[in-house]
Amino acid sequence: MIRALGLVGLVIALAIVGLLVKKQLTTSVAPAVTVEGVGTLSAPAGNPRQVQEQFKQSLDAAMQQPRPMPDDAK
Repeated sequence: MIRALGLVGLVIALAIVGLLVKKQLTTSVAPAVTVEGVGTLSAPAGNPRQVQEQFKQSLDAAMQQPRPMPDDAK
């Protein structure tokens, strides 16, 4: 009797995990990532040269920002 209950519990747990995995895999919309000082990153649009130029501009803008220094380094 205890073995049967254990087997039923294992099958139920496996079914729940399977449903969660299926739900996770069918989610196709990736959330937009926001990086401080750069803005929102999303799928590139336009031709490759425009994307490359936009990336270079974003990288240059990020490099111009000063790094925050910890208080104990002063």
